[in-house]
Amino acid sequence: MLFATQHPGQRRLDFARRPSPARGGWVKRDEAIMGTAIHVELWCEDLRHGEAAAMAVMDEMHRIDRTMSPHKPDSELSRINRAAALQPVPLSDEMFMLVDRALAWSALTDGAFDISYAAVGQLYDYRAKRRPDTDELARARALVGWQLLHLDRDARTLRFGRPGMRIDLGGFAKGHAVDRATALLRRRGITSAMVAAGGDSRVIGSRAGRGEPARPWTVAIRDPRREGEVVAVLPLEDVSVSTSGDYERFYDDVVDGVTERVHHLIDPATGASPHHVHSVTILADDGLTSEALSKAVFVLGVERGLALVERMSGTDAVVVDARGVLHASSGLLQGMPQARQ
Repeated sequence: MLFATQHPGQRRLDFARRPSPARGGWVKRDEAIMGTAIHVELWCEDLRHGEAAAMAVMDEMHRIDRTMSPHKPDSELSRINRAAALQPVPLSDEMFMLVDRALAWSALTDGAFDISYAAVGQLYDYRAKRRPDTDELARARALVGWQLLHLDRDARTLRFGRPGMRIDLGGFAKGHAVDRATALLRRRGITSAMVAAGGDSRVIGSRAGRGEPARPWTVAIRDPRREGEVVAVLPLEDVSVSTSGDYERFYDDVVDGVTERVHHLIDPATGASPHHVHSVTILADDGLTSEALSKAVFVLGVERGLALVERMSGTDAVVVDARGVLHASSGLLQGMPQARQ
């Protein structure tokens, strides 16, 4: 407090002005990163702290993009693709973990998930409506095979078994990004949030601010063929959810009078787009699992894909097949709660 003199011999007691406590509220932020729409929405008792947390999420997304983008020549992924056919390439701890997890997924799914699919994937141009011809596809398929990715777990290096091989982490890099982002938010004390990167989302807690009734977050599964419509709405708490659909990057081609959709989800075994499924949505405890499993189930199809989901604890699935019929894992069919603690 201050004593301010107004007249000679007179003193007045003034209280120094203190800043009012920052108000709590919802913070939302959107950016285009990693070739997709990034969205963060969170509640924080201090708006300034919440805005800083949302900014930190975007900074982390940019960092992951700089590291894992196949389009940035100075990314770690690009460095691996340039050199790993010539010699073992040292990996950062983060990249080592992702490649190790990718190989585990390849073994679990009999190759339905395979980051070496990139040798084929790079030949597709969906904007130009171009796909590889028969000879191009045959040559590229010879460069696909997760067993040819030699990961030295002691030296933490990766070497390609054949010249011309490439890897792409697009199969679960966004899931990894939302995992990292939500961990960052938790460390900052955020207890109610959603982070989304395209079709991959992860939610923290329920959707409730001060004075608001707690209610689950909701994620809609869009209709794969009717834009603006949904086939299901999922109430979620503390869970990751990923959707892979044939409507994300695609073009329709006519072959022998039959219209065929050419899309970005590639079967590593054939080098072509599977057509027995329109979309797959996976619920899991973490984004790496949900995104990788959504890609694998899409390739495996309804029967084999759901059988894989049923063997895994803590996962559920919703699949829309090529006829538009909805299929769900037993956990969802039995009305089990979707909250994961």
